[in-house]
Amino acid sequence: MTAPDLAPGVNGRRSGRAAAVGALALDIVLVAAFAAIGRASHDSEVWTGLWQTAWPFLAGLAIGWLATRAWRAPAAPVRTGLGVWALTVAGGMLLRGLSGQGIALPFILVASVTLLVALVGWRLVAALVHRRRRR
Repeated sequence: MTAPDLAPGVNGRRSGRAAAVGALALDIVLVAAFAAIGRASHDSEVWTGLWQTAWPFLAGLAIGWLATRAWRAPAAPVRTGLGVWALTVAGGMLLRGLSGQGIALPFILVASVTLLVALVGWRLVAALVHRRRRR
């Protein structure tokens, strides 16, 4: 499966660099939104503690992008999405634990499912849209 372009550009295609930057930006926004929603759902002050909650997962996301070389196929659900997701969750949990933040099993499960839907989900939607446009 080839990675779909994220948006049309010159000659109906977006440059590889622009697609990678867009995909990375979307991943960052989704991870930050996950952290913000989590803080809000626990009646925590969202903005003042957002960085504390988000940074382990953002670091995991960076590790995931580097390990999978996500810039090569930024919108590929399997090749990129699953690896980025797994390393975001694993790295985020490891760093949370090392920094003294909680890593209870219910949190691990919720974070895993939520980030799976976010980080792989948008890539699946992009792949489906790309496939429909090619027909």
